[in-house]
Amino acid sequence: MRPLRIAVTKGRLEKKAANLFTTMGLDCARFNAKGRKLIVPVDDYEVVIAKAADVITYVEQGACDIGIVGKDTIVEYAAEIYETTDLGFGKCFFALAAEKGKHFYEGYNKKVIATKYPNVARKFFEGKGMDVRIIKIEGSVELAPLLGLADAIVDIVETGTTLRENGLEVVEEIMPVSARIIVNIASMKMRKEEIESFLADAETAKEFIE
Repeated sequence: MRPLRIAVTKGRLEKKAANLFTTMGLDCARFNAKGRKLIVPVDDYEVVIAKAADVITYVEQGACDIGIVGKDTIVEYAAEIYETTDLGFGKCFFALAAEKGKHFYEGYNKKVIATKYPNVARKFFEGKGMDVRIIKIEGSVELAPLLGLADAIVDIVETGTTLRENGLEVVEEIMPVSARIIVNIASMKMRKEEIESFLADAETAKEFIE
């Protein structure tokens, strides 16, 4: 039987995951010195480094058993997986933001929203009973209101610095976001003991990760 595979979101969460694994007592020497390798052994596990959306896909489809990914990606893609643990790091929040001083909710015109997260934005405005037009942006979504393309944006906010530097401000906080552990549904049944052991160790170790 192959080792349990853990898909980890590359970048900021990757570094936090390495800290988590080390705190769990796992040997991360090869993980920390992986260079451009995308699959790295960490003790008895195989760690797969991938983009956030791909972490969801690999876990949902069973190519990986466990994933570490942001709540933002989980809610956007609504995959059929188990979400088991809030790791408490990678904290930020979804927000509705618009140009400073503009009253977003005033007027009767249909609002245009730019976002990298169309499903999150759609659900938020449906909850308010508002009919909006959503434009998906892949890059710097803050540009859209400045160029007159959108009335507001829905995006992840960590410190708010980027918003302020571009003349935008938070209109409303939508939901908090942090790193989560997700598990493949079939793996949870077939390899329950191994996965529950990993989750228990992660639950204990997360308290020591800043």
